[in-house]
Amino acid sequence: MDKPTSYCEAVTTMEKSNVHRIYHDNFYGFPIKDDNELFERLVLEINQAGLSWTTILNKQTNFRKAYQNFEIKKVATFKEKDFKRLMDDAGIIRNRLKINAAIENAKTILKIQKEFGSFKKWLDHYHPKTKEEWVKIFKNTFKFTGGEIVNEFLMSTGYLPGAHIESCPVYKRVLKRKPAFLP
Repeated sequence: MDKPTSYCEAVTTMEKSNVHRIYHDNFYGFPIKDDNELFERLVLEINQAGLSWTTILNKQTNFRKAYQNFEIKKVATFKEKDFKRLMDDAGIIRNRLKINAAIENAKTILKIQKEFGSFKKWLDHYHPKTKEEWVKIFKNTFKFTGGEIVNEFLMSTGYLPGAHIESCPVYKRVLKRKPAFLP
């Protein structure tokens, strides 16, 4: 086979137990309704910056434990001791800016929830937008959210198209789960 031109093509050659195959077939591009899961995806995408997605997928369980299952209310209350604990945790990415972003973004999401009812409703409120419009909104709202992070977060949660190619068997499954207003 020639070099794969998409994530979809690349995973077809992988074992079903491969972390990429599991993520691609069951999570990538599927809409997420739960705010804690949306927060998890945002934190994982932020942590992927400058690293491989394989690294993040392999550390996902460690991230869940370190960030208390990504419960927004808990992460928003993290103090200096929690920051130090995270910086000392070899099971996650120990980057000051990324850890600080997770904590500060949890606080921001709490404010969003208060105003909109949920993080998901906030995303729905702004949808549809172009990638460029989304990036501007995220940069004005969250910490450590550059163009590629925002693009991958929104694509991976179904707000931007492109997660799967049309010939991918998962493509139709994703479409069945999407609300009518999502692309």
